[in-house]
Amino acid sequence: MHILGISCFYHDSAAALLKDGAIIAAAQEERFTRKKHDFGFPVHAAEYCLRSAGITAADLAYIAFYDKPLLKFERILETSLAMAPKGISSFLMAMPLWLKEKLWIPSLIREELRYTGPILFPEHHESHAASAFFPSPFDRAAFLTMDGVGEWATTSYGTGSGNDIHILADLNFPHSIGLLYSAFTYFTGFKVNSAEYKVMGLAPYGEPRFVQTIYDHLLDLKPDGSFRMNMEYFDYCAGLRMTNDRFSALFEGPPREPESPLTQREMDLARSLQEVTEEIMLRMARHVHAETSERNLVLAGGVALNCVGNGRILRESPFENIWIQPAAGDAGGALGAALYAWHVYLEKDRTTVPGRDSQSGSLLGPAFSDEEIEDFLTTHHAVYRKLSREDLLEEVADLIAGENVVGWHQGRMEFGPRALGARSILGDARSPKMQGVMNLKIKFRESFRPFAPSVLREHVSEYFEMECDSPYMLLVAPVVNKRRIAMTGDEEHLFGIEKLNIPRSDIPAVTHVDYSARVQTVTRDTNPLFAELIERFYRKTGCPVIINTSFNVRGEPIVCTPAEAYRCFMRTQMDALVMGHYLLAKKDQPEFTEDSSWMQEFALD
Repeated sequence: MHILGISCFYHDSAAALLKDGAIIAAAQEERFTRKKHDFGFPVHAAEYCLRSAGITAADLAYIAFYDKPLLKFERILETSLAMAPKGISSFLMAMPLWLKEKLWIPSLIREELRYTGPILFPEHHESHAASAFFPSPFDRAAFLTMDGVGEWATTSYGTGSGNDIHILADLNFPHSIGLLYSAFTYFTGFKVNSAEYKVMGLAPYGEPRFVQTIYDHLLDLKPDGSFRMNMEYFDYCAGLRMTNDRFSALFEGPPREPESPLTQREMDLARSLQEVTEEIMLRMARHVHAETSERNLVLAGGVALNCVGNGRILRESPFENIWIQPAAGDAGGALGAALYAWHVYLEKDRTTVPGRDSQSGSLLGPAFSDEEIEDFLTTHHAVYRKLSREDLLEEVADLIAGENVVGWHQGRMEFGPRALGARSILGDARSPKMQGVMNLKIKFRESFRPFAPSVLREHVSEYFEMECDSPYMLLVAPVVNKRRIAMTGDEEHLFGIEKLNIPRSDIPAVTHVDYSARVQTVTRDTNPLFAELIERFYRKTGCPVIINTSFNVRGEPIVCTPAEAYRCFMRTQMDALVMGHYLLAKKDQPEFTEDSSWMQEFALD
């Protein structure tokens, strides 16, 4: 039995496919359309899922959509009426898309996918909860789902056991930890629903001088983590902005213009917001533990991508174990909807393997054979060498150890926002210059952005204050004291971006200014080739840690196809590219031009 899950029309549209309850394919629409955070109907992602299983839509038993559109429409109507006449502008902006597409999801699904079977509609936070619990390694667990807003709910918690989940309580719109974070994302000049992680990365450069202002004016936070927001300072209910003039007066002036220089104010705002967010997340987690008495916690929703907050829940909450859905945002809702249909609606049993989730390392996207890769390379006159597995791993480990930046395109593409060793750019974590080189010459992004370490699982506690698995790069942990480099007296008094170029440890390229790192643990079980590469690097250097960042440039989705990988390689100052068994050196490549015929070829199926 095949079930297809779909999410779309907010951000990060996606499709996911189950076969007899097993997750066999999942992908975001952006990877096919090349529109970052594409929210359109995921026709390409759905087609990929069906193609990967060798079926058509006629073979599907069910399609599950990740929320209830009519209930969401009710919230928009009620909010607009409650805020009238102020809300008329946002209402008029929203209505055309609702009247054209969003209200007609069943018809749209049938038309786009040529599907005639039943369609199920779990609620938004039921989909998030299902995506968190059912793939987890736990027989039973508490769940906590936190995001901007679904239909009405913005946060939910409850319990999962066997093949069932029960939501025990909700926090409802407009009071939302996700929308609070998005409001500050907007105010600090970054893109809402896209760049919240930049605010998290900026936070360590600032001072928490606005924390009390947030508590005094914006937020009434209760001991159980519930809260009410003072809507006098926000405009997202009725206006076309996240914040208003009162908010600007409270925080020393108007919002930062996008792409303008960052000031100490933005850094301090980011730090203050992050501290408040972590406190909310911790209070919620403690309350959920008190209410459920469960040992295990699973997380989903966009806020669960806040890996700093996740790390604090792991270290400071009463829960013994946590597991986070790697596609925690709306993309994961597609997977959750399908799993909800299988386990809850159809009441199908669930089995778990202790210590192992059922998401296959989240390597659920398209893969490309050596024949497909070579066909592309020869067609476009690329210069390459085909190597054995042994020789390839040896040479790539040598390249990384020699401070070369390597594009790595192997196997099935990741599902979720993180590169996990399938569509990655790799570098030497020991290099003091590597963060600056990769940010400015490879990724074309802000210099303050940190890079993540990939570390062999058996060595993680030698470098980071962490004993558990972190396969999906969703936990931040401090670097252990013995690896740190103490700052001098003068360095300790640096402010803001001045902190950037001070090495913090013997793996400086992945150590943030607060001595933290967003850790990915790597094992042979889920990604054997990537694990073996790090093992080769370890044998050569004595260091089991490398830089792993997503294979894309700023503003573009992670690459999917060999053509996209080659294009990204040639448009940046990467030194080498590895695809399958093929190794390409930048210095050997012919001159690269992006004419229209090349771009047409680049859009591979």
